[in-house]
Amino acid sequence: MSEKKLIAVVGATGAQGGGLVRAILADRSGEFAVRALTRNANSAKAKELAAAGAEVVTADLDDEASVRAAFDGVYGAFVVTDYWVKRTPEEEAARTRAEMELAQADIAAQAARDAGVKHVIWSTLEDTRQFFGERDDVPSLDDGRYKVPHFDAKGEADELFTKYGVPTTFLRTTFYFDAFLNAMGPTRGADGKLTISMPMADKPLSGVASEDIGRTALEIFKHPDLIGETVSIAGDHLTGDEYAAALTEALGEPVTYQPPTWDEFRTYGFPTAVEMANMFQYYAENNARFTGDRDLAKVRELHPNLQSFATWLGEHTEELKAAQK
Repeated sequence: MSEKKLIAVVGATGAQGGGLVRAILADRSGEFAVRALTRNANSAKAKELAAAGAEVVTADLDDEASVRAAFDGVYGAFVVTDYWVKRTPEEEAARTRAEMELAQADIAAQAARDAGVKHVIWSTLEDTRQFFGERDDVPSLDDGRYKVPHFDAKGEADELFTKYGVPTTFLRTTFYFDAFLNAMGPTRGADGKLTISMPMADKPLSGVASEDIGRTALEIFKHPDLIGETVSIAGDHLTGDEYAAALTEALGEPVTYQPPTWDEFRTYGFPTAVEMANMFQYYAENNARFTGDRDLAKVRELHPNLQSFATWLGEHTEELKAAQK
């Protein structure tokens, strides 16, 4: 029997990395073994992965030596950075989240190069500045550097993997269906009726089940011919009204789509309101290109069991119903 190829998974206790770890462990082909990288190997999630058969090691994307050691001897590496990670006030003051992601991507790319990793998958997004340019109607953030920092920094980091000569597949993701279980989920108004609200007007929003990102990554590792390519994924392209209709069917009561404008959304009081409004404006105005790059039929050739929104809802209806009580 040939030796299994070892895959190092950054963010193994998170949504994307965790999905890949579970996919590798469940894969009947047995082609790969998995090394789960986490900042805290003693966490409950890390212990669950170890019990399931993963090799769990401590590594931090801010610590180059730990990442280099974790990449030693592996065939492949899945790299994802977490823009939304919980940070201390001191960390927030030291550098922006976009600067953090760029620095972490640089560390990961150099570590992969130095370790001789044969295939890296970099979880990334489009750089929205290539679409928006210098438009004044879309506010700039991070001292004018970005329009949508959690997109743009990842897009900017793409070139680091190329710069260091790392054999990389660029895996472009999108909006998570999972958001409907929390911040984007239906809310009940004073009239008792459920609504969803996102500033997409009548344009389609590409969505994907977070678990499917890791599952797709596994299929990419099985295709070394995808090294140097960009794979853009989604499980569905639906308008707000279509998301509402699917939620209506799943919940058994009407859900209405009520889209604010981008400018209205920017006035909402939460800290990332402007960034998120810019993101939705990008999704909406660039929808033909964005959804076109995420060819559902083509993605399903790679990962046939990729979930549609309806399929995902079938797995999460009870969670959604519980959130409405």
